[in-house]
Amino acid sequence: MKSYLEAELTNMLQTLETFVNQDSGSYDKEDIDEYGIMIKNAFESIGMIEEEHESLNRGNHRYFSFPEATPSILLLLHMDTVFKSGTVKERPFRIEGDVAYGPGVVDMKGSHVSSLYAIKALIEEGSSDVLQHVGILFTSDEEIGATSSKELIQSYAKDKRAVLVMEPARKDGSFVTARRGGGRFTMDVQGKAAHAGINPEEGRSAIEELAHKTIALHQLSNLEAGISVNVGVIEGGSTVNTVAEHARAFIDVRISTLEQGPQMTEAIEALSEQSELEGTKVMVSGDLTRPPMERTEKTEELFQLIQQTGEQIGVQVTEVATGGSSDASFTSVMDVATIDGMGPVGGGAHSSDEYLEIPSLVERTHLLAATIKQLSNSRVETV
Repeated sequence: MKSYLEAELTNMLQTLETFVNQDSGSYDKEDIDEYGIMIKNAFESIGMIEEEHESLNRGNHRYFSFPEATPSILLLLHMDTVFKSGTVKERPFRIEGDVAYGPGVVDMKGSHVSSLYAIKALIEEGSSDVLQHVGILFTSDEEIGATSSKELIQSYAKDKRAVLVMEPARKDGSFVTARRGGGRFTMDVQGKAAHAGINPEEGRSAIEELAHKTIALHQLSNLEAGISVNVGVIEGGSTVNTVAEHARAFIDVRISTLEQGPQMTEAIEALSEQSELEGTKVMVSGDLTRPPMERTEKTEELFQLIQQTGEQIGVQVTEVATGGSSDASFTSVMDVATIDGMGPVGGGAHSSDEYLEIPSLVERTHLLAATIKQLSNSRVETV
């Protein structure tokens, strides 16, 4: 398989260029659906059939499998990027030496190419029996919480032998076997407006109250336990000479265990039950949207299988836990064997410097194809 992929590297890079040079920002349904058609054409060209799942406000989700297949392995990918429409025109795909650049090049359009060519490599090898085990799901809203795709992900993951999440590998090539979960909350404070010079005593500053709450929120963090709370954005007030009538905070919460979720939700909601500044009112909305991906026995078993597969083809396989979240959380919480970070190696995700290391495209695609083949002949416990 490796020799086939090495010979196909130029075509892989041309495909990557085509994919990267199509905008597919999370909030731009038209762009994502146009990109989805490109994905559809690519996978249908190798004999897979599509099940399209329409989404009213987000891009349509797409699932691919071979005719009459009974997939036991799910490849999980997302089509959306964090970049708004028009970004590609400003800085299109480019190659400098052994590095490819462009919006979404590693998070995760490189993985789209890797998934496509892993299947092509298995076809080239004549592994038709293996291909009957594979299903591939592309979602459109991973970067914004997967609100329209969570249930779909879990429906396709149910009873699967393994879920391979195609997020990019870490910079050192490591796979991800644990991720923190998290969510977003909004805290609104209602105060009372007054003139800051004439009658400030009659006002009740929402900003002052929110300042107290911001400190209290940050004190909920417990880094040793893997809990972090961050007030990332604050807004409020109307004019500099007016006691602020309203203020709002946007809060990011990260947790490491499933049990921490209700505890943190309760703690944040408790802060709204009383005010430090008399005459103000505090309201909280939001929730934890992703459970943590905890390292389970099934995760360990799947990782060991991939590690052994890597040894057989000369690819070193290591693991790491990360604070970021992904759709892997939705499948691992079902007790389905899940490994994340199966994609190519790169860095700078979500930035103008996002890059993919070109040599890793062949290496990780080879490992993906070999892992699929090994899984189709091995047993990893199902739910």
